[in-house]
Amino acid sequence: MNVSRILAAKPKNLVTISPGQTIRDALSLLAQFDIGALVVTNEADELVGILSERDIVRRAVVEDDIMLLYVGDVMTKNVVVGVPQDELINVAHTMTERRFRHLPIVEGKHVLGIVSIGDVLKIQRDAYRGQIDTLETQIMADNH
Repeated sequence: MNVSRILAAKPKNLVTISPGQTIRDALSLLAQFDIGALVVTNEADELVGILSERDIVRRAVVEDDIMLLYVGDVMTKNVVVGVPQDELINVAHTMTERRFRHLPIVEGKHVLGIVSIGDVLKIQRDAYRGQIDTLETQIMADNH
């Protein structure tokens, strides 16, 4: 099973922000859309970073005026990305080992969407549930 399956099930409206917007703007978007990270894009709609709740919290403990800072000053610039063909097990491993919860999915320079660790766990749980249901059906059929 690969990442394209998660993207197909997610809403198509990717929430992005530009590096020149403020952290206040970013927090408004995070709250409005109830999400944990924003894809940061330039004028050409290309990925230039990611801004997560963790990025903001880490900076807030050393910065009194966090709300006035720009996204470009706080975002993670060296973004680990995935592609639609990535296997879910590999994505889960990378996210767990590298300790991040959001993975932008790209095709070339175009961002297709973002996958959260929750998305990965949900689709794996659903797959396991389907396997359990199949096994229970087979066991019940064998006992009759």
